[in-house]
Amino acid sequence: MLHIDRRSLRFRLLTRLGGVALAVVLLAWYLHGYFLHQLAQDFLGERLKDEAIHVEALLKQGDRPAVELLTASREEYQVFHHFYVLGIAGQTSTSHPAMLKTLMPLLAGRDALFTLSDQRHPLLVYRHAFQVRGQPAQLLIAENFSPVQQGLERVHWWIGGTAILLWGVLVSLNLLAVRRGLRPLVTLGHQLKELQTGRRKRIALEAPSELDSLVTQLNHLLDEFDRRLTRSRESVANLSHALKTPLAALAQVLRGRRPIDAVRRTKMLARVESLHAQLAAELQRARIAGPRAGQATRPVEEAERLIEMFCGLYPERRFSLEVASSEVSQSSSGASSWVSIETQDFTEMLGIVLDNAGKWSRQQVRCRLAINATTLRLTVDDDGPGVPHEEHDRLGERGRRLDERYPGYGLGLSILAQLVTHYAGQLHYSSAPEGGLRVEMTLPVNQPTPIQA
Repeated sequence: MLHIDRRSLRFRLLTRLGGVALAVVLLAWYLHGYFLHQLAQDFLGERLKDEAIHVEALLKQGDRPAVELLTASREEYQVFHHFYVLGIAGQTSTSHPAMLKTLMPLLAGRDALFTLSDQRHPLLVYRHAFQVRGQPAQLLIAENFSPVQQGLERVHWWIGGTAILLWGVLVSLNLLAVRRGLRPLVTLGHQLKELQTGRRKRIALEAPSELDSLVTQLNHLLDEFDRRLTRSRESVANLSHALKTPLAALAQVLRGRRPIDAVRRTKMLARVESLHAQLAAELQRARIAGPRAGQATRPVEEAERLIEMFCGLYPERRFSLEVASSEVSQSSSGASSWVSIETQDFTEMLGIVLDNAGKWSRQQVRCRLAINATTLRLTVDDDGPGVPHEEHDRLGERGRRLDERYPGYGLGLSILAQLVTHYAGQLHYSSAPEGGLRVEMTLPVNQPTPIQA
């Protein structure tokens, strides 16, 4: 049994193309019949007009009175086998008395060609007005149009049959064209199955230009999945390596019979806290989505939310947010405040910088956000003791702490550097005008289409 998938693209294309082709064929068939009928009518009308002029010339010959002209004319125009009605000076004669009642109402008026349908057959009538010896005369010449019309209908139906045959040919050609046009999609489906079964790593398809973007995006997603898988494996390996030795040492201490004094307890607690920090750092890295994650964020709104949160965490500091004027004007319409950065990644980056500034500032932390069509620039200044210029390049080294007055493990700026690297951005440390540290972060962005609420 033939199965028809009404949701398939092939079925939709064939039905729409077939419908359009049928409409075109029917329209062409109708117009052919109309114009053929008009052509035949015009041709016969010209012939009736020439005949009327010929009859007029016959009536004007000789010096006989009007009544005799009518009698004489009847004898002349009988040879043309048409229906005649002639009116001169209120007197009427006709070649066919049975048609007089039908044609009489048409006798008055100017020259014209029209059709008339009586009970038996259609008539093509030409009316001619002229003067005969100073007297107005009207002549109607009618021809039975049914034989011509029947011939035209036969031709018209033959053309209709031919049109249906052509429509069938068009549908068959459309079927071949659609099958050939959809072949890249079939190949794409096979390659996706090979990707699923591991027999293929990337999509290699000689696709039409319309599918170039689809293939490119699919390959980008595959690359991104590979990077995430690699990063996850590296995180697990790093975590396993980092935890193995401390856990073994802790287990050895706990298994031993030596009493745990205050000094050893403090060391064990420090190791446990270090393990906790490493776990938290690896979990933070695991949450990195990276670019092309298919997510977007509103940086201004997220920055405002974080600023409010850090104001609560560090109530003795003043956090402020300054947004570039171009961003303010764009966001007022709500059309361009979205940028293609995953929200978790953006809040992670900004949160690390704000937390670091909140720890070391004396009174205030200033955050400045600027966005244009290609980049997002974030600048955070604090008025803390700052970092010597020669140490700026060492910031972000994993596990390195330049000042240990506050608790920490030196992992935040390292994670920040990794996040910025994932987004192909730039991270720069310098001295703030207030004397503290300035962190400048620049990320390339492609602002996506605004999400409709």
